[in-house]
Amino acid sequence: MTSEPQRTPHAHPHDEPPAPEGTEDVLAEVGPRLRRIRKERGATLAGLSEATGISVSTLSRLESGHRKPSLELLLPIARAHQVPLDELVGAPPVGDPRVRAKPIVRGGRTMVPLTRQPGGLQAYKVVIPQLTEVPEQRTHEGYEWLYVLSGRLRLLLADHDVVLGTGEAAEFDCRLPHWFGPAGDGGVEFLSLFGPQGERMHVRAKPTAKK
Repeated sequence: MTSEPQRTPHAHPHDEPPAPEGTEDVLAEVGPRLRRIRKERGATLAGLSEATGISVSTLSRLESGHRKPSLELLLPIARAHQVPLDELVGAPPVGDPRVRAKPIVRGGRTMVPLTRQPGGLQAYKVVIPQLTEVPEQRTHEGYEWLYVLSGRLRLLLADHDVVLGTGEAAEFDCRLPHWFGPAGDGGVEFLSLFGPQGERMHVRAKPTAKK
């Protein structure tokens, strides 16, 4: 005797999707919030009913949680109280705007990303405590802008040998052979903005005089 295969019920096209997690908790807080806001303004249910066109019984059921709040009901109440709609339903907390980036350590250099979005212009704070590599110029696509925060930064760009001090900046096309790192034995800290070809910032650096 063969057993009948189990059948998985299919969702009906008009079935409502399940509410996002936490929705019921948010809706449950609307009623007490409506009552609190109304009493803070010294309004009565009868007065609010006259201002909104919503019956007293419906308003009472909303405040007691026996009537599910809807946009059609909350909009006139918000207008009557002269408050934004999110004050009635409870606005979500604002996210932390600070960039909490994990430092990248590579070849003796510590790079702290200062931007979070992928692509486009990227910003880094770069710290190089000491020169640990032989200068070797490289090329790649993109455009770079450097600003020295502390120390002295040596920039080899094609045939140019430039030393930047604190507060000085430089920009260059990365398709030119280039290398940058500490000038001398001390370390250097600087900001690096790297973007696609064509994105430029117009600043200049004073080259060191050749002896």
